Amino acid sequence: MIAASLITLSACKRDKTDSTPALTNADDNGGYASDAAKLESTNNDVLNMADLAATSGAANLRTTSTCVTVTNDTTATPHVLTLNFGTGCTGIDGKLRTGEIIVTYSGRYKDSGSTHTITFNNYTVDGNRVTGSKTVTNNGTNTSGQVWYTVVVNDSIKLADDSLITQTAHRTRTWLTGYSTPARDDDSYSIADVAGYSTVLRRANGHIFNIAITSPLTVAVDCANIEAGTLDISSTSFTGGDRILDYSYSLGTAGSCDALAQLTIGSHTYVVILR
Repeated sequence: MIAASLITLSACKRDKTDSTPALTNADDNGGYASDAAKLESTNNDVLNMADLAATSGAANLRTTSTCVTVTNDTTATPHVLTLNFGTGCTGIDGKLRTGEIIVTYSGRYKDSGSTHTITFNNYTVDGNRVTGSKTVTNNGTNTSGQVWYTVVVNDSIKLADDSLITQTAHRTRTWLTGYSTPARDDDSYSIADVAGYSTVLRRANGHIFNIAITSPLTVAVDCANIEAGTLDISSTSFTGGDRILDYSYSLGTAGSCDALAQLTIGSHTYVVILR
């Protein structure tokens, strides 16, 4: 039902080729960038799996086909799609998932006006418990003839150390490629903020960060990472201005499906490792 791709971010690492100083405590040691990407990654992964489950059952999920059970109750109103990972299901992406993703929906994902709400039942990824909800509404086509959606996100991740990070966002998701084909591995999307909204991230230490998409994020079903786009991260705890997280950064072709991004703080840059 809902498609996109997804990443998880490790800690920021300094580019070994320059003399960039270590991140300061005022920057939470770069942890806000890591948390933002964790939530972004988890959000997109769930949307992607829900879409694939609705169209092809368990066959094309990012898991082994024998350890996740997909059920679709179309007799209920609204319909209910459930992805059950049981007590442990390791995917082809190397992530261990448990519990359930539950999608309550009216109409197919491609139907104009359809809505899909995603919730969780003891769902974890690599020991991190995911809670909250996402509601996706199909808005039909835009002036360019592309199908687009509004996504309202209220995400929380309880990390293995019992700390909690949360995120709220209002996004648009525009279908770029693959709409006219039955396959899902050629699908890609552009993600932007709804006008007047930005993402609010609250870290486990209580610090709050506002995140605005300044260049639309590009995500593809067949790529585990966000391929392009930039985020502007601001906070009252920052000195020296906002921070820029650029997913287009690459050591090869810019915007390619690699595991790198770049965090810019003033005149300094840091390489971010995606995993």
